[in-house]
Parts: sequence; C-alpha cells; structure tokens
Amino acid sequence: MKREVKAGEVYRHFKGSKAFVITIAKHSETNEDLVIYACVGNNQTNHKDGIYARPYEMFTSLVDHEKYPDVKQKYRFEKVED
Repeated sequence: MKREVKAGEVYRHFKGSKAFVITIAKHSETNEDLVIYACVGNNQTNHKDGIYARPYEMFTSLVDHEKYPDVKQKYRFEKVED
C-alpha cells in the first residue's frame, strides 16, 4: 500500500530535520510524482532551510538500516502527529 503524503502535513526526516509539505507536483518530462517541501529551523543536517523536491517514492521509502544501523525511525520521512 502506498503511503499517502498531503500538502500541509509536517514530517520528520530520519536525521532530525522537519519538512513542511507544500504540494505534490508532477515532473514535466517523466510524469513522476514529486514531494515539494520546506525545511525550516534546521541546522543539524545537510538539509539547510529552503525548498526541496524529492521523488514521492523516495520520500515515503524505508530507512536503509544497513547504512544507518542506529536509526530508530522506520521511514525516511515520518509524519509528525499533533
């Protein structure tokens, strides 16, 4: 089942930054879904404050626990609940 990402939701990246989803866009040539998001108030990771685009499948993918064995989070980005 495909995880659903919606505009207006806030997600936590497995390295600690927070991402505010602005919208879901379509790549103009490949028709691939892209998550457009803003990182704000971040100084811990390589995601500096700014606007980013990431393929939807990558945004919703699992953390590579072989590469990052100490990470507790299951997904690359997990929704921050109220």
